Amino acid sequence: MEQLDALVIGAGPAGLMAASRLAAAGVRVVIVEGKPSVGRKLLMAGKSGLNLTKDEPYEDFLKAYGDAQAWLEPMLRDFGPVQVREWAEGLGQEVFTGSSGRVFPKVMKASPLLRNWLRTLADDGVELRTRWRWIGWDGDALRFNTSEGERVISAKVKVLALGGASWRRLGSDGSWAEFLDAPLAPFRPANMGFLREWSQFMQPHFGAPVKPVLLRVGKRTVKGEFVVTSRGIEGSAVYAVSSALRDGGELILDLLPDVDLPEVVTKLNRPRGKNSLSNHLRKTLGLKGVKAALLREAGALPETINGLAERIKALPLALNGPTPMDEAISTAGGATRAGLNDRLMLNAYDGVFCAGEMLDWEAPTGGYLLTACLATGRLAGDAALEYLKN
Repeated sequence: MEQLDALVIGAGPAGLMAASRLAAAGVRVVIVEGKPSVGRKLLMAGKSGLNLTKDEPYEDFLKAYGDAQAWLEPMLRDFGPVQVREWAEGLGQEVFTGSSGRVFPKVMKASPLLRNWLRTLADDGVELRTRWRWIGWDGDALRFNTSEGERVISAKVKVLALGGASWRRLGSDGSWAEFLDAPLAPFRPANMGFLREWSQFMQPHFGAPVKPVLLRVGKRTVKGEFVVTSRGIEGSAVYAVSSALRDGGELILDLLPDVDLPEVVTKLNRPRGKNSLSNHLRKTLGLKGVKAALLREAGALPETINGLAERIKALPLALNGPTPMDEAISTAGGATRAGLNDRLMLNAYDGVFCAGEMLDWEAPTGGYLLTACLATGRLAGDAALEYLKN
């Protein structure tokens, strides 16, 4: 049995951050990762531009975490949007803020940041082992399947950063849940698309962006855009209301968010002449293409001008549930606050800390996910260091 001071399981952002805090203090750290390479989800996110964090008032930033806001707030106060920017720049990556407030590296990609981060860890003596998959406990030690057979490690502190239950090909499959005797919330998809069986008239619009549009689910409203797919809808605006939709809310679309209802009525009251309704909508309101198709997809149109205007401004779109959890960008569920102390140590396991998406919290895309993973990883690493010292 191998004996270590500090073991980190999972080489995503949370695990790497925890390891960096321990190693910077002079602790010998070993990181084990089940996949052949590290930071796979981070690299995937970087393909469309690595959204590091969000530049907005701190109170608004916190609201994105919903019910987990109170739990995460102390961690985000210590390592929030400002600190994420400084951290990235410390790794040689200049950042900029886009028009939506999202913060990106100037190179947009994740690979330069990850490469510099891994180099820093190596300089601090961190050892990285890939293709090591955790398969359970051996007393207080941990068992792993490796390319060289089963191995057992005993460590004074262990940081678990095993991810949620989405994108299993990238390493997050939630299988770790069976090994923890601790309070766990069931996994649920988050930041995912939703299914709908379209009529044949929608087929020409598959892949078309719907923008600008306002989505309303209960009290939650988001202005942005989404994409119509052959299976349903997906995109940033959908992800922002996905938790409310998943939990049973009804989706209402405002197809003309920049035009108020009285103005829509006024424009529809213009003489129609010999124009078809479709042409009248196009000429008076600019309503065409995928938006016009969605309007008709929702059922028979009201016969009155006021009724039609109200439908345009509040269009119900029935859905058939979320896409499969393995296709979700992230998940809710996992290790609950009740099962950990304020330093993210599991109550049932002395010296075992948790971080990242394996904790029971969720947030929309837009930099919130990565910031919280880094913040929880930082706390877990600092808490593990304190445990070692004491």
